[in-house]
Amino acid sequence: MSPAASAALASRPEFEIEPIDASGIGEVSRPLSLAERIVNNDGVRKLAILVGLAVIWELYARWVGNALLFPSFSDTLATFLGDLASGTLVDRVSTSLHSLVLGYGTGLALAAVLTTVAVSTRFGTDFLNTLTAMFNPLPAIALLPLALIWFGLGIGSLIFVIVHSVLWAVSLNTLTGFRAVPEVLRMSGRNYGLSGLRYVIYILIPAGFPAILAGLKIGWAFAWRTLIAAELVFGVSSRSGGLGWYIFEARSELDTARVFSGLLAVILIGLFVESVIFRAIEQRTVQRWGMQR
Repeated sequence: MSPAASAALASRPEFEIEPIDASGIGEVSRPLSLAERIVNNDGVRKLAILVGLAVIWELYARWVGNALLFPSFSDTLATFLGDLASGTLVDRVSTSLHSLVLGYGTGLALAAVLTTVAVSTRFGTDFLNTLTAMFNPLPAIALLPLALIWFGLGIGSLIFVIVHSVLWAVSLNTLTGFRAVPEVLRMSGRNYGLSGLRYVIYILIPAGFPAILAGLKIGWAFAWRTLIAAELVFGVSSRSGGLGWYIFEARSELDTARVFSGLLAVILIGLFVESVIFRAIEQRTVQRWGMQR
């Protein structure tokens, strides 16, 4: 570098940046007030929505003024609590949940086998895609006549239709999640010598778990509503009727408040599974891993 250029660089003026007055920005951080903490709580907001719906229900029922057509929320709640205290509703719910757990668990086990085979071989992928395209659009309740012929009146028929409602939804979402796994993670698993079941457990399942969890939710919803619909037809066959048969009996007796009580039980169980069980799974997996907000 020439002396003239060095002198030019040396005489360059310095730049100084004055600090900006940040008083107009406002508070950068402060503790939230009690009202703000309540508003920011998901549980409180959802509870407020439920309370608002209950108020609308009560006001509309009083406006209709016909308990046989549309009972009020207070009458439905009184019937619900009365049957809950007498043990009738508890017995019906336990019967339904017993069938649901057996059918849902069986469906998940079969879905795990099918998707493991599908990601292991090309033929397995084609096999699962073909079966999913054939049976996923088929309503589970449409198989009810065949279930009655093959398994008779009993829990076997219930489990059959529940497995059908769970299997294809969970398999399809799981396979979609496996296919969305980045190639970098796949190569990392191969570099560690993982293959077969170990490759699925340590690489594909954690990476594709958001789609798998979505499939579990969809499968649960399908299984629950399929079970209630099936019990409306033959749920009384297994010694004591389930929740669907509870609703059917109330309808036969023109006890509309009890019908709404059964529907309320179905809704509350659905809210519990979604807001407590699946919410806890999300917090301990995909949200903790930073894969979901």
